[in-house]
Amino acid sequence: MKNFNITAKIQICSYDELHPEEKKLIDCSKEACSRAYAPYSQFRVGAAALLANGEIVTGSNQENVAFPSGLCAERTALFYANSQYPEHAVRSLAIAAYTQGDFVDKPISPCGACRQVILETEMRYQNPVRIFLYGKSEIYIIEGIKDLLPLAFDAIVTSDE
Repeated sequence: MKNFNITAKIQICSYDELHPEEKKLIDCSKEACSRAYAPYSQFRVGAAALLANGEIVTGSNQENVAFPSGLCAERTALFYANSQYPEHAVRSLAIAAYTQGDFVDKPISPCGACRQVILETEMRYQNPVRIFLYGKSEIYIIEGIKDLLPLAFDAIVTSDE
């Protein structure tokens, strides 16, 4: 039997250490939280995607009483970006969460379904998506989804026809 270790490279910084364009992306994700529809969980998530053309698109979680019919903020933003700007790669994605009257202290990370969509976005554009996970006390910066999804299902089925 063999063993192997899986490691993730995650940079941790404060908001003040970010470049102005990174701060803007985080701010857009925080603002997107205000548009979340979260009457059941009261957990509002916002995501902002920076595209190769400089455009920033946002999304927020949208809950539904017929769980799991809702959609996460990350997928809302990425699906919108892909449908409205299909020729422009997603360069960066910022995620923020707001609950109990304030933003979370420690960052939250994308769910498994969102991680898979981020992976597909990276594969589609042959470009890693830099991910910013916002928390009041610290921000995590991940250079690509493989650090959050190391044993990813990344096979694209193609037809010979």
